[in-house]
Amino acid sequence: MDSWVRFNSQSQAKDKIIRAAQYACTLLGYTLQKGGAAAELRKTISQLEAHMSLTRKLLRLGNSVEALEAAKRAIHLSDSVLRLTLTISHLNRAMYFACDNVLWAGKTGLISKLDQKKWSQRSFRYYLFALILNLTRDVYELHLLMECEARYRATKSPLSTTQPSDGLSSPSSPASTAAVALPVMSAWMRRQLHLLVTVLYSNPPLLMDLMKNSCDIFIPLDRLGIYPTGTGFVGACGLASSVLSILTMIHPWLKLKP
Repeated sequence: MDSWVRFNSQSQAKDKIIRAAQYACTLLGYTLQKGGAAAELRKTISQLEAHMSLTRKLLRLGNSVEALEAAKRAIHLSDSVLRLTLTISHLNRAMYFACDNVLWAGKTGLISKLDQKKWSQRSFRYYLFALILNLTRDVYELHLLMECEARYRATKSPLSTTQPSDGLSSPSSPASTAAVALPVMSAWMRRQLHLLVTVLYSNPPLLMDLMKNSCDIFIPLDRLGIYPTGTGFVGACGLASSVLSILTMIHPWLKLKP
């Protein structure tokens, strides 16, 4: 099993590069259509995109095995939230790859009379569930890191948390309370935003994973008709997430673990 996973990981780099080219073609096709380019050129770009999509499906044959192995590893994590989100996410990825393999067999003619639309919708549903769980994991880790950073700042300046704000102890009227509460809330929001930026800046793997999953989620949302955004936006999101994935493969320290 380990030898298969190592062999399969070599094809993932090719898949990411072809994925970037595929979504670049999607974005280019949208741009050419808006620019009124010749129909023959648009057709050529569309065919190239379809060929790349089919090639990626071929490269992903067997990825279900790797996703199941990842689920087996995630089930032993000590953190219950990470254990739940990562295990179910990997299982959804395994189902997504399995549906994608069936779809590839239908497109190549190995399975005749396959309802490709139904299998495509099914695979995108599993893909969407996996991305939702991945984003949930990202937000959970971000919340933990922000709490840790807030506690660290509190220990550095304990007096700042004990000093009351002027006018909050005995408000004279509802109007004065609202007038005082608004700047206090604004200051709190600025502190939270600064905390968020600090945490993301000091944790590039989490930032990369959050950006990649945020870009990716618009793809199944559009394909399933839940939140249509158009081919141009889907192409841009797919290209951006592909570039981020390639960066994490070139620099493994940028990959979020576990």
